[in-house]
Amino acid sequence: MYRIQIFMRFRFILVILLFACTAHAQRVTVSGVVSDPAGLPIELATVQVKGTMNGTLSNEKGKYSLSIAKNDSVTIVFSCLGYNKTEISIQDPQEDMTLNMRMRPQSYELETTVITANRIQTNTMEKINTRQGRLSVDATGGSIESLVMTAGTGVSSTNELSTQYSVRGGNYNENIVYVNGIEVYRPLLIRSGQQEGLSFINPDMTESVQFSSGGFDARYGDKMSSVLDITYKKPEQFAGGVAGSMLGGNVYLESATGKFTQITGFRYKRGTTLLGTLDTKGDYDPSAIDLQTFMTYSFSPKLNLSFLGNFSENIYDFTPDTRETRQGSIYNVKKFTVYYDGMERDRFRTLFGAATLKYDMAEHADVALQVSGFQSREEETYDIAGEYFVSNVLDEKTEETIGTGAFLQHARNRLNATVLNASVVGNIGFNQNTVRWSLGVQTEDIKDRINEWELRDSTGYSMPYREDSLKVFSKLSSRNDIQSTRFFGYIQDTYKFRSGLGLFSLIAGIRGSYWNYNKEFILSPRATLGLVPAANQNLTFRLASGLYYQAPFYKEFRVVQADEHGNNYIVLNKDIKSQRSIHFVLGGDYGFKMKDGRPFKFTTEMYYKKLSNLVPYMVNNVRIWYSGENTSHGYATGIDTKLFGQFVPETDSWIGLSLMQAKQYIGDKKVPMPTDQLYNFTLYFTDYLPKSNKKLQANLRIIWAQGLPISSPGNTYNPLFHASPYRRVDLGMAYHLWGEENRYRNTSFWSNFKNIWIGIDVFNLLDIRNVNAYSWFTDVAGQTDPVPDKLTGRQWNVKLVAEF
Repeated sequence: MYRIQIFMRFRFILVILLFACTAHAQRVTVSGVVSDPAGLPIELATVQVKGTMNGTLSNEKGKYSLSIAKNDSVTIVFSCLGYNKTEISIQDPQEDMTLNMRMRPQSYELETTVITANRIQTNTMEKINTRQGRLSVDATGGSIESLVMTAGTGVSSTNELSTQYSVRGGNYNENIVYVNGIEVYRPLLIRSGQQEGLSFINPDMTESVQFSSGGFDARYGDKMSSVLDITYKKPEQFAGGVAGSMLGGNVYLESATGKFTQITGFRYKRGTTLLGTLDTKGDYDPSAIDLQTFMTYSFSPKLNLSFLGNFSENIYDFTPDTRETRQGSIYNVKKFTVYYDGMERDRFRTLFGAATLKYDMAEHADVALQVSGFQSREEETYDIAGEYFVSNVLDEKTEETIGTGAFLQHARNRLNATVLNASVVGNIGFNQNTVRWSLGVQTEDIKDRINEWELRDSTGYSMPYREDSLKVFSKLSSRNDIQSTRFFGYIQDTYKFRSGLGLFSLIAGIRGSYWNYNKEFILSPRATLGLVPAANQNLTFRLASGLYYQAPFYKEFRVVQADEHGNNYIVLNKDIKSQRSIHFVLGGDYGFKMKDGRPFKFTTEMYYKKLSNLVPYMVNNVRIWYSGENTSHGYATGIDTKLFGQFVPETDSWIGLSLMQAKQYIGDKKVPMPTDQLYNFTLYFTDYLPKSNKKLQANLRIIWAQGLPISSPGNTYNPLFHASPYRRVDLGMAYHLWGEENRYRNTSFWSNFKNIWIGIDVFNLLDIRNVNAYSWFTDVAGQTDPVPDKLTGRQWNVKLVAEF
């Protein structure tokens, strides 16, 4: 009897196993990639068998995998917020199959505008579409950063000559930029927007842009404020474009032949006409060139090699002539006049190269070896003499001179920097997890040579005044070399799951690094939790927190000391520590439609950043000068709101308002941080003339922000006042001369072009002379007075854009 019972149990188990195997054999797998019309992957798209609970979600690469019954006709439903639902019927599937889906947005767009407002965002990385940037009005010449300044959350800029921006109380150096997963750098000696050339990012080569204002993942490096993540195109066919304007020009070519693809872009910038509107008149001769290429080669379907190369050179020649600046109230106008002699010549040359060898070990697992090198050669030289007069303007014809003086400025500054980096990066996906990891090493070799001094004379006396000798007003020198090595690594997991509350996305990771210069090891845990509620998928919530460090690079640990003669020189602080920031970010999105179907999205984020081990600094134009020591702590807190949507049907516009407070404690004194800005209002608005068949378009860009705190030379880290508000309105108009509708009806030379646009821009439409820095002059009594350095005035620009 016992043997019979064992046999019956064994037979029962065998039947269960046979049934399970048979059931498995009677199922097939449907897999593929979900993407948008541009081929970009759509994350969090729902792929479900109609009428059942059998479904899955696409991952960040747009990939999905779904098991369905064999020999059973089913309907697969693809859905995602902001896209039209699509249904595909499959008749009697016999074996595993691939089904790729390109989903169409819920509304049609203009040729140059792509609606991005309704993408689901469950982490702090927001996706910004750059297609419209080619026709947007932009005084910097069409940069990605200019688009980020208005489209990005919590971003502020108060200098139209610069592509630098601050984020939630941080300075420019606290923003990190990646291109194809590799950190890129900018020159270190630049002190004014006039000296800036072209930013590293080439808009013509850009495929996708992601930006985070804080609370970003552990895979992004050691910066305290923000991350801008750029991915360059991998072309699928031959194409190209050319553009030219009064600010410069650019051309790019892309192609794909067999296993090899390439995209190469050349840019040229010359801002002479724009600089001619400054108060200081003279011979401006700036020129900047940038050549980039991105190439890929596939050895096999699983093994491919990519290379990114860049050469850029920026030359700034300036021979000043005169300057006239008026300031004061209507009843008390002062005029500051300067007559110059001498010239300035600056050169910034950079080389960058990066290679990535990637191997796909399996469908959801890959590993890559990345090596990169950056080299910068920078020179800043000037000898400029000036004689100035300060007068009260009594009426249009009468002036009363109240002060005179002279100065002589000299500089021979040089900096050479070489950064080499090697890392291994891996990804592995299993179940509902995606694990990323990396280990790397970086070497830095920096040589800094500074020799600059200034002589001032007021009413015949040298400043500082001494009867027995002639003494310079200020003198600064440096002769420092540094060679150091950093080791770094991170690991993070992305876990997505559903519950009765809705769809959850959890990203958690930890990042660590060690720098042998100051023997410091830092550990940075970070986490983000996102939720799309089941009750209302138009809502999205996210909560992020983490520990972020600003690892010193070079500027942060230079300390200015004085010798017995009063001359200043720079020494390096080996005891410097990384600045630290703890982020708390709570945000959400609400997507909705107007009665006529126009989509909108309202975004709100609240944040608090606890700052410690801070290195106090001052900002003058775009030059940041640190104290070189960790002597302060502080905080930054605020709220950012932004409304995206079709204010005009079939166009994309947005409006944003940020409120912030950023303070620091130096000793026992609480002072504003140099980037403290109570309010920042931005508007980007697009429209078209209906009767022109949408060929005539216009875009309006408005920024209205509180002016930044201003410090005097003798009171460097304690601001005296805020500059006047930064108010700027730019207007751009463009006409579509040639498009696809003309191309196929014409066999002439013009049939080679896909689109041709001609445009007119009006920079600073209201001709408001903004101020973001001050010059300081001292009289014989020792009183220091500020004179505003005004930015550009109204200026016209004509441009032509063609694609083929």
